[in-house]
Amino acid sequence: MDKIRILITDDHPVVREGLSGMLAGQSDFEVIGLAADGDTAVKMHDSLAPDVTLMDLQMPGLDGVGAIKAIKAQQPSSRIIVLTTYNSDADILRAIEAGATGYLLKDAPREELFHAIRAAARGDSVLAPAVAARLMTRMRAPAEENLSAREIEVLQLVAKGASNEEIGKSLHISTATVKTHLIHIYAKLGVDDRTAAVTTALEKGIITLAR
Repeated sequence: MDKIRILITDDHPVVREGLSGMLAGQSDFEVIGLAADGDTAVKMHDSLAPDVTLMDLQMPGLDGVGAIKAIKAQQPSSRIIVLTTYNSDADILRAIEAGATGYLLKDAPREELFHAIRAAARGDSVLAPAVAARLMTRMRAPAEENLSAREIEVLQLVAKGASNEEIGKSLHISTATVKTHLIHIYAKLGVDDRTAAVTTALEKGIITLAR
């Protein structure tokens, strides 16, 4: 039986080594590489062609979402499982829209991780129960509360204190477009200013505080 070849990406050495040791205990797994950041992950993925890649989200330099996009651009069929401590709507949506095959939290039981890796290797998508619950709640929420991925990006930058001009430059859109997004955000959240929008979005778990 061919082993499932795995690339682990995380900026914390203890996490990388811990995952590697844990996965090595499974007879059908083979850890073929350890990457400390997104840029390294993209290069290693290109050279090693793993069956499944475990990807952290918050890393120096190229973050997890950026790495997922780059890897999927090189190899659309790549199977990437996000393994992170973050489960806000913003983080989940960005990762899934970038092309993640699965999304697990780092406190997941090891058997859940093993199952996710095997499922991803088969081409199946896997979401942690908590993540699936968040997505279901979002889908069932009134349509006016569902912000688009772009609106969430705008609001996340607002939460960091960015001006409309700074948001426009960061997202490569015009200031007028930023204002339009904000108008839609206010309407969907039932608020009338930036502060209320950020406060409401934080309370609903739509965005996270700047980190």
